Amino acid sequence: MLFNSARKLFAKIKEWEHWPFYFFYFPISYAWPLYFIKSRSIWFYTGSNPTLAFGGFEGEKKSAIYKQLPSHLCPKSLYIAPATSFDDILQQLRVNQFVYPFIVKPDIGMKGLLFRIIQNEEQLAKYHLHMPVDYIIQEYVTMPYEVSVFYCRKPREQKGIITALIQKDLLEITGDGNSRLADLIQNHPYARSLLKKLKTEFANGENTIVPKGEKICLSHVANLFNGARFINLNHGIDGDLLSVFDAISHDNQFYYGRYDIKCISIDDLKKGRGFKILEFNGAGSVPNHIYTGTYTLWQAYKEILKHWRYLFEISEENRKTGFQYWSLKKGHRFLSASKRHFKLLKDLDEKLKLA
Repeated sequence: MLFNSARKLFAKIKEWEHWPFYFFYFPISYAWPLYFIKSRSIWFYTGSNPTLAFGGFEGEKKSAIYKQLPSHLCPKSLYIAPATSFDDILQQLRVNQFVYPFIVKPDIGMKGLLFRIIQNEEQLAKYHLHMPVDYIIQEYVTMPYEVSVFYCRKPREQKGIITALIQKDLLEITGDGNSRLADLIQNHPYARSLLKKLKTEFANGENTIVPKGEKICLSHVANLFNGARFINLNHGIDGDLLSVFDAISHDNQFYYGRYDIKCISIDDLKKGRGFKILEFNGAGSVPNHIYTGTYTLWQAYKEILKHWRYLFEISEENRKTGFQYWSLKKGHRFLSASKRHFKLLKDLDEKLKLA
């Protein structure tokens, strides 16, 4: 028994991708105090993307990001306040020719909290009734590939760099014709961390035998937190891809961050066509390519430190051209409000069931 316990512990230690946040980052946390000292500011990263609140580290509005991006490259969106009457929402849907299904998500969000796919008017009414914050109604983009492009550029340089290109596959299970849905979820390695949430969402069908070959998407949020699998496509980074994102980023002063994209193909993306930008994540972006299974722990740390250095250098260059870092008081107030906001979303996300 002692041997088995030790083996399980060793297996967990090897799976560093699933370590608790603070435990994972502790060995490299020394870098942040050094940047605080060099910049003389705790909020130095607010200079990384001057047109985003808090540099896009946390708590920025998605609506503010979409409005800075080329409209034809973003999904069709409506911005809804909690006080908006439901009749007015239905009228906006008709005027803007929205069709079901579409997605809804908080204007200020993270980790897919309260992201939902709305199938009908009844679900939308329930979502609107319970939402205490501004949210976005957005067309459901059905392009087959979801990818992330991590982009960095120093403000005085014309060309940036793409440090990572990954494909993100949603969490799915495939039926074998014999197993119940609940058993397939229980046995899926990427679904274990979401077991409680998934069992609640699929409670009505957990005893259903899934036909052989049938695929069921367990989460439509393509992040590690929701069980997505990342595939390293760095071999596909080239001048054509860089030119596309240089052009996009020059127009809106996005210097550091990750573009999350739906596209028809990588070739189309490189030609600047057949894609939609789902989101841009700024200073708080995690270089998710470290989670593709192609990096050791030490290589992952090296990648993170490299990106933090880019973040610092970009922020400092913007400061030298006139951008003022946020004051200690302003940053503290913003971050405190952001924490309260996300706690509210997290509590509601665990309770809100639309089906």
